[in-house]
Amino acid sequence: MSTFFSAAPNNIHSCFRSHHNSLFFFPTCVTSSVSKYQGSHQRSSSVTFKSVRSKHNRTSSQNTTVFGGLNSSRFLHTGFEKACSKRQSLIMSSGSHSASTATLSQNVVGVLHLVVSLGIILAIDNFLKKAFVAAAIKFPSALFGMFCIFSILIVLDVTVPSVATSLMKFFQPALLFIQRWLPLFYVPSLVVLPLSVKSIPPASGIKICFIIVGGWLASLAVAGYTAIAVRKLVKTEMTDAEPMAKPSPFSSLEAWSWSGILLISFVGALVNPTALGTSARTCLPFLLASTVLGYIVGSGLPSEVKKVFHPIICCALSADLAALAYGYFSKSGLDPVLASYLTKVSSNPGAGDILMGFLGSVILSFAFSMFQQRKLVKRHAAEIFTSVILSCIFSLYSTALIGRLVGLESNLTVSILPRCITVALALSIVSLFEGANSSLTAAVVVVTGLVGANFVQATLDKLQFRDPIARGIATASSAHGLGTAALSAKEPEALPFCAIAYALNGIFGSLICSIPAVRQSLLAVIGS
Repeated sequence: MSTFFSAAPNNIHSCFRSHHNSLFFFPTCVTSSVSKYQGSHQRSSSVTFKSVRSKHNRTSSQNTTVFGGLNSSRFLHTGFEKACSKRQSLIMSSGSHSASTATLSQNVVGVLHLVVSLGIILAIDNFLKKAFVAAAIKFPSALFGMFCIFSILIVLDVTVPSVATSLMKFFQPALLFIQRWLPLFYVPSLVVLPLSVKSIPPASGIKICFIIVGGWLASLAVAGYTAIAVRKLVKTEMTDAEPMAKPSPFSSLEAWSWSGILLISFVGALVNPTALGTSARTCLPFLLASTVLGYIVGSGLPSEVKKVFHPIICCALSADLAALAYGYFSKSGLDPVLASYLTKVSSNPGAGDILMGFLGSVILSFAFSMFQQRKLVKRHAAEIFTSVILSCIFSLYSTALIGRLVGLESNLTVSILPRCITVALALSIVSLFEGANSSLTAAVVVVTGLVGANFVQATLDKLQFRDPIARGIATASSAHGLGTAALSAKEPEALPFCAIAYALNGIFGSLICSIPAVRQSLLAVIGS
């Protein structure tokens, strides 16, 4: 008996020494030991203590040995389990800590990547604006920048393809940011629409609405039928477009964060209306937060609701309600608050000025989209360029003609000429004409996009446009970005053609309107 108990500690010491030397393999050893113990306990016990039985040579000592072996095995098994549990907890804790640290580092790097890439695009846009103003050049500076970026990418793709690919990857976070928030940059003009239409007679407003709806339908039909006709002539086979990354959906954390900013800044503005120096700056945080929050909420609405209540409408209403509430509680009224929303003064910006400040970067981002789909543009160049050019010319001159036929004032007709061109370029176009109302221009462009976003799919089906090229080009040529977003959400195969036509329509419109002879001909049609 004494021999047995004197041998047990030696066995335990040997086991733990082996256990220490095989730390990372220990759980496997324990699993094997436990299964062996459970499967053949009696055989293991008799083998383990065979030498002890031979020394004592007694029946009672045999029983004692068996039971002693059982206790010893249980003791070792319990020790193994405890050590395994502790070490597994240590490994899991260490792994969890490492994973959280790695995730945090990735998030920080991702944010820095976004800030740098987006900052470069904004800096390029700002530099070009100042340079064009200093040189008294009326051509849209962002459009020039877009051509430069696209040309550089094409040259690099031919000479050093790896550099072109690296540039695309580097600017990807900024492009996804712009794509994610693109409709938001159109909102300011819709928010201040009550101020823009105050000086417009009701009769003129009705005429403008007629031109918007009728002109959208006519432009869509011209672009679509032209694309189909050219497709039948060239007979180019369809190929898959380059896959395009999609921005992430909005999270509840973003909604709650902007809600907190809205509440805190709203109360702060009520307590001290000039806390940030001017009323526009003081109102900026809560008006910006209400605009962003309205867009997030509107984007999360069911698809059936969004057919009649587009997220951009929810966005504009949210900002107007915040302005109305502040005007009521501060007793300043709605109009001064809306005037603070979009001041158009760089030294005293409002929330709308911040959002519209991204419009130049939107145009620059077209260069990357066009470069990404360069193979598609080359393959279907005949359909795309022919339909976009004819649709753009038709939209400009038909608007001028209908405005004259219905008796719309010439300055208002000039203001709505680029109704089918994205806001960023439409504002550049009307700046080339004297006496144009840029606020009305932006509002008409947004309303045209809303009409297209709500009715484009049903209208395309009624006109029997089945070809994704025709559907995409017709949508983007008549309802620019908002129509593109609405159609591509349900028909992703049309997205590449929407994106190309969306960019080319604005580009070509800006180019031809920058020609003095074209501007004079448009004014002659208008009758001014």
